[in-house]
Amino acid sequence: MTDTPWGLLPVADAHVHFFSRAFFLSLAAQKGVPLDELSSLLGWQIPAVDPAALAEHWIKEFDRYGVQRAAIIASVPGDEDSVMAAAQRHPDRFLAYAMVNPCASGAHEKIAQALDSGHLKGLCFFPAMHRYSIQDDRAAALMELLAERNGVAFVHCGVLTVGVRRKLDLPSEFDLRFSNPVDLHAVALRYPNVRFVIPHFGAGYFREALMVADLCPNVYMDTSSSNMWMRYEQDPADLRAVFRRALAVVGPSRLLFGTDSSFFPRGWHRQIFETQARVLYELGVSADDARMVLHDNLAGLFS
Repeated sequence: MTDTPWGLLPVADAHVHFFSRAFFLSLAAQKGVPLDELSSLLGWQIPAVDPAALAEHWIKEFDRYGVQRAAIIASVPGDEDSVMAAAQRHPDRFLAYAMVNPCASGAHEKIAQALDSGHLKGLCFFPAMHRYSIQDDRAAALMELLAERNGVAFVHCGVLTVGVRRKLDLPSEFDLRFSNPVDLHAVALRYPNVRFVIPHFGAGYFREALMVADLCPNVYMDTSSSNMWMRYEQDPADLRAVFRRALAVVGPSRLLFGTDSSFFPRGWHRQIFETQARVLYELGVSADDARMVLHDNLAGLFS
């Protein structure tokens, strides 16, 4: 349980990146430096080879702050084994999501096996990053897998910046043509038993994300990160206005609290939690509705 403005409430984080050793090895290869030099450049801790060690690090961090459960994202395609190992070790604490690139050779077969294991619960699609439409037939093949196995589709829309790439001065050749949540509308209608999660309130496509969620009851939004996309609004919005509109259109039952936490030594981004909890409280959200946003809705994705 975590101390909140309503008193002690359970908290579940719907958006945590599991930066495994494989993730850092990929960055080191792109930067052309050894792993120890990459650690010095970033000022971050590089985890051990065994993902179980990173899992235990996160468990200690969550215990410190009273976080009961988290969706952990393998943040490079092909690294699903890392999050699956963590979820297998702590099935009551971790929900494992894997980043997928539908355009990659062999993606379908490997992901099917991972989903069949029961340890992988969701797939994360980054259309702008991998330069494809969410309506592409190759993405549809993965959606079929999720529909058959009661999985979740996390679809990143809007502005996409990867802080670690910027920190390392690595290029991010993304294509925002593929980032509009409107593209998800037909897909969500086609797969009504798949739950779709749009992170960061649509990350600059807030209006479009609200439209899709309003039309599709299987579409959720997560509240994660600092939501710096608000500065792109014609009248720059604040978090209070964003939550007010989201609650009015989507309701508390389809908002998922998240932080976008990722690396150590920073660990869990408590400040984001405190800011969002305070905003919800100041908007007059009840304790029951706050519990849905902060905890219950994440578990409900799989019920």
